[in-house]
Amino acid sequence: MTVRVRFAPSPTGYLHMGGARTALFCWLFARQHRGTFILRIEDTDAERSTWEMTQGILDGLAWLGLDWDEGPYLQSEGIPLHREAALSLLEKGLAYRCFATPEQLEIQRHQEQAKGGQWRFDPFSRHLSRAESDRLAAEGRPFVVRFRVPDDARVRFVDHVYGEQERTAKDIEDIALLRPDGTPLYNLSVVVDDIRMRITHIIRGQDHLINTFKQVLLYQGLGAPLPEFAHLPLILAPGKAKLSKRAHGEVVAVTTYKQRGFLPGAFRNFLALLGWAPGDDREILSTEEMIQLFDLDAINRANAVFNFTEGDPENWTDSKALWMNGVYLTRTPIDELLPHVERTLKDAGLWDEAWAGPERERFAATVDLIRQRYHSLLDFAGRGRPYFSEDYAFEPEAVEKNLAEPRLRAWLPMLAERLVAVDPWVHEGVEQAIRGLAEELGVKAGVLINAARTACTGQKVGPGLFELLVVLGRDRVASRLRRAVSRLPL
Repeated sequence: MTVRVRFAPSPTGYLHMGGARTALFCWLFARQHRGTFILRIEDTDAERSTWEMTQGILDGLAWLGLDWDEGPYLQSEGIPLHREAALSLLEKGLAYRCFATPEQLEIQRHQEQAKGGQWRFDPFSRHLSRAESDRLAAEGRPFVVRFRVPDDARVRFVDHVYGEQERTAKDIEDIALLRPDGTPLYNLSVVVDDIRMRITHIIRGQDHLINTFKQVLLYQGLGAPLPEFAHLPLILAPGKAKLSKRAHGEVVAVTTYKQRGFLPGAFRNFLALLGWAPGDDREILSTEEMIQLFDLDAINRANAVFNFTEGDPENWTDSKALWMNGVYLTRTPIDELLPHVERTLKDAGLWDEAWAGPERERFAATVDLIRQRYHSLLDFAGRGRPYFSEDYAFEPEAVEKNLAEPRLRAWLPMLAERLVAVDPWVHEGVEQAIRGLAEELGVKAGVLINAARTACTGQKVGPGLFELLVVLGRDRVASRLRRAVSRLPL
C-alpha cells in the first residue's frame, strides 16, 4: 500500500498553530513512508472562503518547508461528484429526502428543551414511501437529502491516538448530505474527496473525532474501504483554555512566528513536540531525525499546552520555543543562516549591498560571532544593530559603567591611533595593541577593553572584544573610538 495523506484546511482564516501541526504530522508520516502528501483546500463555504486566505495558507506551509506532492486541489471543483454520490445513496435507499421545515425543527427543539432533554434531530420524513417522497419533490417542496443511519448501526474503528472507538445508532443522527439548493455538506464532501484521492490515513484534529463515526457510515454506504484514522490532541493556551484565533489573536497565527524572527526549522521542531516525543529526552531534532522517528502511535492523548505570555509584547511567546530558536540560530550552518539574516536586515533598512559581494566574508564572520547570544532573527537588527549600522544607541548603564573614567577623553584617541597601525588586522595584533597601551598607561587592560566595547557598540556586554573589533574593521573601530569621546563626562 502506498501511503497517501492529505492536509485539508478551510480558507476562512490564516494558517494557525493547530493546522500547522496537523500539516507537519501528515508531512512527516508521508515522508517517512515515501508516500504522497496532498494539499486540498476545502473552500465550499463560499461566503467565508477567500483567495487571500488560501494564499496565506500556501505561504505558511511554504515557509515551514512542508512541500506537497499533489494539489492544491479545491474542494469546490468536486461539487458535481459530491452531489452524484448523494443521489446514488438516495437511489439505493440508503438516503432519503427530508422535507422538515426550519420552523418544524425549531418547534421540535423548543419542545425537547422544555422537557429538559438534549435536542436531537427527529427525522419527520424518514419513513415516507418512495412514491410519496417523489410526489412531494415533484410538487417543488424543498428538502434536505439525509443518510439513513441503520437502526442497528454499531460504528467501530481504531484510532492511532485514542484507541478503539465505538458508537451505536442512538448516538448518531441521520447525516445531512445535500442542502435544499443541492449544495453538499461537509461530511459528504470530505468522504467523497478522500475516496477519490485514495487517502489511506486521515490525520486531523481531535475536534473531528465525532464526525468520524458519521463518515465511517458513509464509507460503508459508498462501498469504499476505510482509511486509518489518527486524531490529534488539542493545543491549549496557558490555564488550559482552548487556543483560538478569537481569544488569542496573532499568537495563534503561523505568520506571527515568521514575522517575529523564527527560523522555519526551529518552529517545525517546536511544533512536532507539541503532543509527540521521539521516545527519548532529545528536544533538538533535525528534519531527517523527525522523519525517521515519527510514529502516529506515539502521539500523546493529553492536550499540549503552549505557554506564551499574554499581554506582554516583549515576552510574548513560549520560552521553550524561543530557547529552541536560539539553539537553531547557533547551530544552523552559517551559509544557510545568512539569507535569513539578510532578509531581516533588508526589512529593517540596514542592508548594505557590499555584504552580498566583496564584504560577504566579513558579513559572514560578523553573523557567526554575534549569533551565539541571540534568540530571534530580529535580534540581528535590534541588539545587533551596531554591527551593521553607524546609527545605534548607547545603553545608559554601559556608559555609566564603562565610560565613567575622565581620562578616557585622552586615552580613546590614543587607542584609535594604536589600532590604526595594527597590520595585519587580526585578533592577536588587536589584543597586543590594547594590552600594550594599558601597560604604558599604568591601568588595567579591562579599563580599555570595556571602554572600547561600549565606544564601538554602545553596549555593556557582547562577544569577545578582540573578535568584535576584527569584524567591525580597522577604520570603523578607529572612527567610533574618536566619536565616543563626546559621550564622556565633562
